[in-house]
Amino acid sequence: MAKIIIIGAGVSGLSAGIYAQMNGHNATIYERHFKAGGNLTGWDRCGYHIDNCIHWLTGTNPVTKLYKTWESLGALGNVEVHQGESLFTFEKDGQSLSLGQSIDKFEADMLALSPSDKKEIKAFIRAIKAFQRINGIAGKHNEKKSTSAQKIFAIPAIVGYYGLSTGDLAKRFSHPVIQGFIESMMTDYFSALALVMVFATFTGGNGGIPEGSSEAMAERMTNRFLSLGGKLHLKRGVAKINTGEDCAESVTLEDGSVEKADYVIVATDPAVTFSKLLDKKLMPKKLKKQYEDKKMTRFSSYHCAYACDSAELPFHGDMVIEVPEQYRDVVPADYFLLREFSHEKSFAPKGKNILQSMIYCREDEAKRFISLSRDKKAYKERKQKIATAIMEIIANKYPELNGKLDCLDVWTPATYRRFVNSEIGSWMSFALPPRTLPLMMKNKVKGLKNVILATQWLQAPGGLPIAASSGINAIKTILKREKRRSAG
Repeated sequence: MAKIIIIGAGVSGLSAGIYAQMNGHNATIYERHFKAGGNLTGWDRCGYHIDNCIHWLTGTNPVTKLYKTWESLGALGNVEVHQGESLFTFEKDGQSLSLGQSIDKFEADMLALSPSDKKEIKAFIRAIKAFQRINGIAGKHNEKKSTSAQKIFAIPAIVGYYGLSTGDLAKRFSHPVIQGFIESMMTDYFSALALVMVFATFTGGNGGIPEGSSEAMAERMTNRFLSLGGKLHLKRGVAKINTGEDCAESVTLEDGSVEKADYVIVATDPAVTFSKLLDKKLMPKKLKKQYEDKKMTRFSSYHCAYACDSAELPFHGDMVIEVPEQYRDVVPADYFLLREFSHEKSFAPKGKNILQSMIYCREDEAKRFISLSRDKKAYKERKQKIATAIMEIIANKYPELNGKLDCLDVWTPATYRRFVNSEIGSWMSFALPPRTLPLMMKNKVKGLKNVILATQWLQAPGGLPIAASSGINAIKTILKREKRRSAG
């Protein structure tokens, strides 16, 4: 039985801890924050619950392998999954387009909007259906599996999107609503292939929201880890990994105490790992190359949450809202996403609702938020301006909500940096650019045979499934090493 120390109790760290305990090892997680979950979290304000993370969770279709992984981690199982009528809706000049549960209806809606784009629409739908076949979520009931040969024959329909960005893909269509729909969801610099994956996932019944959303899922995973005998120490961050000639010997906690371990799994942002816990020179070459590659951009977002004094809402699901020109100095974006949570009755008092906005921002803007946060007064003023602007835009879009909105909270890349120690406030890893295959990098640290990385940054674009996989893979690495040791 190996003694394993895990640094960080986000999804990667919890997944590693759960699999370590499942495989007979002794795992202890040290977390600098007061609760586990990392970005998979939420918080309460004035009787309302604010959800931070899950827009859709890949792996909620019970026929998929990932669903079974989530079950083993305690994330799913005897939990109701909400599959919304649509993932998001885009409106422009009185016309709209929604990504609903039916891929055939989505195709019909696009054709009705723009018959002249028929050829491109048909190709796009073929790619989405091909991806569903490859992942075994095709067919009327999203449970049709494919043979190896069928998967191979499905690849040509997808290959054409490998070299495109979402911006490139949007330009292939002539209709402004379809163009805006494609660009607004993931910004224009993501790989078009990533968009195909998202659309295939949602319409394949594989992108729902588990009951209670983010914080509840984190609590279930935490309880799973503890029920297996794992040890979790909150508000006890690790200051340094102490290394010998070719391995880690112990970790020094922020309180000065030292804990020895057979293995150390590092489940933190690599920019922090290799500037605080370990020497920068130890960062794996492939990971370092991605940080230095200009096309592998990082991103974050800023958000507002509003109490809504109305039992009825003028929209359902997630709406893409255009930012009028007069607000661009405060909100320098073309669109923002507006979410409602009526499917979670406990998130707002009876007869009321909670609305949340999200605006993507690139690395340079994220850094400006972080820099501004050092001036508390200026930072507070910026957040107030954003909250007021977004609230006015919502009220102008939906006059029936005018006077019924009250800002509960505003959070920015600076919040993420403080909360999860992410260098620029990233909550996923690198944006997946065109002509890039999302392959998982090796999790070993050269020169330290018992230090293993478990982080979503090992595979773009990151996210919850990749975080979980990285944690599980860290334990698989240990199992292989322990087997070799016992055999020797």
